[in-house]
Amino acid sequence: MAIFPTVQANGLSARAGVRAGAFFDVDNTLVPGFAVELHFLRYLWKEGLVGVNDALRSMWFLLRHIPPVSFHPLRERKLYLAGKQRATIEPLAAQFVRTEICQKLSKDGVGALEAHQRAGHCCVLVTASLDFLVAPLAAFLDVKTVLSARSELVGGEYTGHVLPPLPYGEGKRRLVESVASQQGLDLARSYAYGDSPGDVGLLGAVGHPLVVNPIRGMASIARRRGWPVAKWN
Repeated sequence: MAIFPTVQANGLSARAGVRAGAFFDVDNTLVPGFAVELHFLRYLWKEGLVGVNDALRSMWFLLRHIPPVSFHPLRERKLYLAGKQRATIEPLAAQFVRTEICQKLSKDGVGALEAHQRAGHCCVLVTASLDFLVAPLAAFLDVKTVLSARSELVGGEYTGHVLPPLPYGEGKRRLVESVASQQGLDLARSYAYGDSPGDVGLLGAVGHPLVVNPIRGMASIARRRGWPVAKWN
């Protein structure tokens, strides 16, 4: 069962133009299990658009640039996309999300999102997943504001680089604070949902954090900080 703090219309800020936000991580939060991008990479492999050379380039980059047990460099470099056409990748991504990811959405997560929408909260997807994967998911969920990793393009081709700022770690916090300022959101009255240490900045920025499906030591972090934990199926 989803854990969702009671949201009442009379519980929202009474200040003119100020309302609450609800910030949702995507991977292993709204979409349980492995990252959406990993599923998409397998999909591209099956379609013949990613081959052995792409995989080897990514692995070589990983071995040269990362400390043990860290995949952060792969969040900033997407070598398997380098040289591929936007006009080819984006339609495939939209089809992939519609047919394979929307059916994997957590019922508890969607229920929480819809409750926030009914309460009039500004719902935001904030994720290090790639923009062209998150956009069709946001459209399916009727979420208008998305903070995601932006793929660099030159002449309609992906370079393999991700443009800053990256929505991960403290980058998530800074982006959330910027959106809150732009849209008149009261972060003290706002909600956030995330699963991993990369979401600590996001969860710490709001008055109502919830750790969902915790991984990589996040359950211990939640205990230390007094954050509630939920299992979303």
